[in-house]
Amino acid sequence: MAFPFFALTKTAQMKPIEYHSENVSIEVRPSQNGVATIYDKEIVLYIASLMAAKLREGEPVGQDFTFTAHDFFRVTGTSLSARSYTRLSEALSRLQGTQIRTNIETGGEGEEGYFSWLAEAKLAYSTRGRGGDKRLKAVRVRLCDWLYRAIKLDQRILAYHHDYFSLGPIERRLYELARSHCDGDEPWEIEIEVLRRHVGSNDTAPRFKHTLKGIAEADELPEYQMALYDVVVPPKPGAPKPRRREVLTTVVITPRANRTRSHPIPLTTQLVPAV
Repeated sequence: MAFPFFALTKTAQMKPIEYHSENVSIEVRPSQNGVATIYDKEIVLYIASLMAAKLREGEPVGQDFTFTAHDFFRVTGTSLSARSYTRLSEALSRLQGTQIRTNIETGGEGEEGYFSWLAEAKLAYSTRGRGGDKRLKAVRVRLCDWLYRAIKLDQRILAYHHDYFSLGPIERRLYELARSHCDGDEPWEIEIEVLRRHVGSNDTAPRFKHTLKGIAEADELPEYQMALYDVVVPPKPGAPKPRRREVLTTVVITPRANRTRSHPIPLTTQLVPAV
């Protein structure tokens, strides 16, 4: 949640993602279909939730998962349509093709070189009728070692509000950052330019601020409220008077007093080896 691993767009982003802050380094390279997007991340969240459920029950969990597209669509609130199946196929391709390099360790181990979110991704079809029409039976994936260790060994997993799936890309990142940084009922304050880097936005600073103002006014972030505060920075003593006043903008995200997380969604898909 805390770092920008995914592109904030629905269209193919060919520009790599780079994030460097203090001791954290992240590089994300696109495949021929672009960088995996914040919408593609829904598949990762879905698999992580299945895996976490099994771990809570004390059942052994490997890196291979088989699930139905219908169940995935049900959980994420996606309509059943031909376009949805196409987007699912494209998302799997980007998750497997995107290359990540980071010094963030999981399970007490690091990774040298690049890895992908999914080591394998397959769609299993059956054919029917004389025309040989395809019918999707199951989705089969294998999590990369880095992500598998993060879920199984670190188990630093935070639940998402179900309304997350109806949010836009910037709102999704703001929600994730709020879940990561808001401790109990305490607000989280951050300078807007630092927030822009955490979000992973490619917008200019003025455009990003304009977007945040709109989100704050709409006040539709699940569980949290957001406000922007501008402070005029006085000139340094003896320095010439600047042509424009310098304004420092701080973003404050506060947990809602009456916040409630939606009830857990029943996950009926069984984790079975992908064969």
